[in-house]
Parts: sequence; C-alpha cells; structure tokens
Amino acid sequence: MGTTVKKAATKTTKSANGKAATGKEAKTKTPKNGSVKTKFDLHKALQEYFGFDKFKGTQEKAIESLLAGHDTFVIMPTGGGKSLCYQLPAMVSEGVAIIVSPLIALMKNQVDLVRGYSSNDEVAHFLNSTLTKKEIKEVHDDLLTGKTKMLYVAPETLTKQENLEFFSDLTISFFAVDEAHCISEWGHDFRPEYRRLREMMIQINPDAPVIALTATATPKVQSDIIKNLDLRNPNVFISSFNRPNLYYEVLPKIKKAQTDEHIVRFIKGTKGKSGIIYTLNRKTTEELADILMANGIKAVAYHAGLDSKLRADRQDQFLNEDVQVICATIAFGMGIDKPDIRFVIHYNIPKSIENYYQETGRAGRDGLEG
Repeated sequence: MGTTVKKAATKTTKSANGKAATGKEAKTKTPKNGSVKTKFDLHKALQEYFGFDKFKGTQEKAIESLLAGHDTFVIMPTGGGKSLCYQLPAMVSEGVAIIVSPLIALMKNQVDLVRGYSSNDEVAHFLNSTLTKKEIKEVHDDLLTGKTKMLYVAPETLTKQENLEFFSDLTISFFAVDEAHCISEWGHDFRPEYRRLREMMIQINPDAPVIALTATATPKVQSDIIKNLDLRNPNVFISSFNRPNLYYEVLPKIKKAQTDEHIVRFIKGTKGKSGIIYTLNRKTTEELADILMANGIKAVAYHAGLDSKLRADRQDQFLNEDVQVICATIAFGMGIDKPDIRFVIHYNIPKSIENYYQETGRAGRDGLEG
C-alpha cells in the first residue's frame, strides 16, 4: 500500500513551528555593502508578530544573515519552519519582500496564514492570474502606500514587462524564492521562467539580497539553485532531516479490494484525525474519495484537472477540518500549513525518494507523533 505515517500525542515546547533541530550553521560574513543593517530584537519581534516564544533550529541564524544583507540558502525539512525565515525579516524591514512561489494554492495558503497573525490584511498579498483588474489595482495601491510587507508572485508574473516596471519603483527589502528546488526540477522545460529569475531580480533591484528555501535538495540540486539564482557567496544553513516524531510503515499491496478495505479500517481507527492519501493519477483520487465517503469518512479528491476555484474550496475544506481526508496527486501539499496532519498514505510508490520524503513530512508538523 505504500507508507502510512501515523497518529498523535506528546507535549512540545512552543517554538517557531515545533521543536529545535540541529543544523550546520554558516559563519557570519561582512555584509556586501560594508555596513551592518539596523539591529532588531528578533525574539521580541518573533513574539510580537507570530506569537512564538523561541526560534527553531537554524531559523535565527538564517534571519540574521538575510537582515545583514547576505544572500542566504536555507535547506530545512518539511515542517521545519522555512517560511518564518523570510516572513519575520519582511515584517521588520523597510519596503516589501517579493516572494516567488510555484503554486496558486500555496500563495493563497501563505497569505491567509500571514494575515491570520496580523490585524491588517494589507500586510500580505499575492499577484497571479486569479485576480481581477480591480483586485490587481487594490494590490498595487497597497504596495505604493507601503502597507504591504510581503508580495507573493509566480515566476511568470515577474517576466511581464509592466510588472517589472512597477516593481522597480518600489522599495524592495529582499527577494525570497520558496520551494527553490523547482528551479532545478521545473526550470528546464516545464516552467522556463524559473531559469530567468535572477535576470528579473536584477532588473527590479540588483542590490537586494536573495534568500532561497527548500525542503528537498540533493547536492546536485543545491548546486543548481545557487548557480541559477547567482547567489553571491551565500550563507548556507542545512538542518537535520531526521523527524523523530514520525513513524514509518510499509505494507504489502496485494489485491485492490483488500488494500481499500485496510485503508478504510485504518482511517476509522484514527477517530477523525486529518490525513492525506497520495496517488499517481487523477482517476484514483476520485475513486478513493468515493470509497471513503461510502464508508462514512468525509473525503474529497484533489488534482490538477479540477478548476482553480474548486481546488481552493477543497483545500479550505481540509484546512478547516470540514473533511477528514484529502485524496490527492502531487498537485496538493507543497507548503500547505496544516500542522495537525496525523497520517500520510501512499497508495502508489512516489516517483522519487525526494517526493516520498517531502510528502510523508507533511504529517506531524506540530511536533506531535505522526
């Protein structure tokens, strides 16, 4: 059947997304512009803006690196708190941070999350193809008045000349490239705009520092990211990828009926806890969701064949716990911040060990057992 990542319940100290992890920390270098930027009380800012008591793993060092004006590369496991490494610097810096994000669903999730911590919705926006002309104007107005600290964009958004000209007139605090492994995985042919990111950044503001973040990067992919973003003598922070709160189990997949029955029995045993079932094709997501619904389990299918509004609705249903299980292709999950996912089931073997690690890592992001 694949991997089942199971259930929950140990106590954790409240920190920036969970328990502290060990990591390789880069040495601090002299900033490129020769002067150290304004010092912030980062622990006070962490509490003020996000309500956390302490940083996790290499978060603080990565944030200090970025605020000092260094290009920074963060490799941190799923659930390790990568997003905070650019969200907190954006909040305390002058101007707006431009954050490159690969998926519309991910942008929406991140913007909703940041707005949830703030009393002002204007603090974070996204610009993508789902917005109307009126909505785009509202985003532009908030950017021009300095109300927005984080702007999420797709790579394709940066390639449009009118956007380049508009962004060039803004005060840019830094650029962030989230899910940076997409540069290597997608940039060759699927989304060539990923290979032009550095070119676009130079046109907007050549001096702004860049932070790249990923949970999945082999040495070859790491090298590819640094080369294509032309990171300038970057500080690199690599956290431990061991997730001691996760339990892995591999079960034989014999007959389909037996597999489906086992999945139903397992999910019923979780007593309503949230989970994801990954499959390799769209049809199977629909079939599995129907089987679960027929057995009294609230479930929905999620794949790239659904229109964007329906995908967004189903994502919200899952995040708000209106459904217990989401049956999905790899189109779902990248960067989705639902900390209490208790299990992940792979109905089929993933295409790579990197995908397997990233997808199973979506369980137990709250530090409790999964």
